Amino acid sequence: MNTIAVIGCGTMGNGIAQVSLQAGNTTYVYDNNEQSLGKAKLSMLATFDRLIEKGKLTIDLKNQFAKQLHYTSVLSDIAACDLVIEAIVEDVNIKQQLFMQIETLVKPECIIASNTSSLSITSLASCLQNPSRFIGIHFFNPAPVMPLVEIIPGIATDKIILQQTIDLISNWKKLPVTAKDTPGFIVNRIARPFYGEAIRTYEEGIAGFETIDAAMKTIGGFKMGPFELMDMIGNDINFKVTESVWTQMFFDARYRPSLTQKRLFEAGYFGKKTGQGYYNYAANQATDAPSTDNELMQKIFLRILVMLINEAAEALYLKIASRDDIDTAMTKGVNYPKGLLKWADEVGSQKCVQMMDDLFNAYHEERYRCSILLRKMALEGKLFYQ
Repeated sequence: MNTIAVIGCGTMGNGIAQVSLQAGNTTYVYDNNEQSLGKAKLSMLATFDRLIEKGKLTIDLKNQFAKQLHYTSVLSDIAACDLVIEAIVEDVNIKQQLFMQIETLVKPECIIASNTSSLSITSLASCLQNPSRFIGIHFFNPAPVMPLVEIIPGIATDKIILQQTIDLISNWKKLPVTAKDTPGFIVNRIARPFYGEAIRTYEEGIAGFETIDAAMKTIGGFKMGPFELMDMIGNDINFKVTESVWTQMFFDARYRPSLTQKRLFEAGYFGKKTGQGYYNYAANQATDAPSTDNELMQKIFLRILVMLINEAAEALYLKIASRDDIDTAMTKGVNYPKGLLKWADEVGSQKCVQMMDDLFNAYHEERYRCSILLRKMALEGKLFYQ
């Protein structure tokens, strides 16, 4: 594959285009908004200049990239491409309308892909005459920096297409993991308790944002706390992904969104990009100091961690992905300090099960049901890694 098209010139689309260029491909970026295309082109050139300043790119290579990069508002310009990756708004109907147009333009052997983070690949492919060439290729933001890429075949995806995609992403010097076509795939499914249980802890008055974030960083070793991370991702994006996973999982209580996040979404408090989220980002705005109660911090950390471990065990039990791909996805996709299944071995599956059962007995909510696999590992005294 030598010629790649990226549909959508937003931050993610432009990032994927940069990855494609740096892998040596002729790259087309399509968007129907001329103004957005102009901004995206200037942004890409500015990125190249920063890389030159850092000694990571030569002027000759920048000039070569400029020749290989094409921004266009004419969809037919992508007709000769070997791979088309869509990176537009997370709306099934809008995406399907686009894919039907693309299918009439590209050659029969062209792979059509979506960068969706939570929508069904099988559903997206159902609008095509040939759904066997459709696949999910989910990059993480920022695409040029983050090594992980989730590869998601739909029910109809040809096995040859799957292998070609894995090989391509590996050749692009990215780290591919394969996920079953289920809501949230690997990362956005398993990571839900990092946000949801943190919000639940806050809503119950156990601790404030600062203390919960501090617990996950100082006790757990996470680079960012859940509220800091939600503000960085954007509470609009995080809430919509949570809502999408919850809806697609037939309203399973484990993935239920919170009213706290919904109210922030309704208020337009999306986080850093709007200046207000869980935290206020106005200049000189002070935040509350986190608690110094180490026992409280430990309890908060363990509660969230065990919920994450339980979700990872359930994903393995349901064959969403392999053990190694699950742990790789969480460490390389969202920078967790350890793989969750490896972490389960360190904490002890018996302790994890006991904590899940304690939570279930206290709340009597399906949200806290223990994974069958985690309970089985505890009963048999087995480790995930042995």
